[in-house]
Amino acid sequence: MTNTYAIIEADGRQIWIQPGKFYDLNYVEGEPGDIIHLNRVLLLNNQGKISIGNPCVQSIKIKTKILKHLKGKKLTIFKMKPKKNMRSKQGHRQKLTRLFIEEISN
Repeated sequence: MTNTYAIIEADGRQIWIQPGKFYDLNYVEGEPGDIIHLNRVLLLNNQGKISIGNPCVQSIKIKTKILKHLKGKKLTIFKMKPKKNMRSKQGHRQKLTRLFIEEISN
């Protein structure tokens, strides 16, 4: 196992990623099998050599592959106003995309 990892910014979140693993992010346009390059790299650790961006590390590309599109866990939204006999129940499932991290390259 290699000690290479990166911290990227995606979907307004900071995510710790490693090559050879997959991650679920908010829906990304594309078909399963498409290659996507991510370039918002905040930190890169390559075999102990750490690069910190200000705010991003330049010239670092992360090659990812879309594995599939899926839906997240179901959330139940329940609203109620006491003494008014008002109740509403609604569900929501977020659309997600599973990305496989193929490589982190300079």
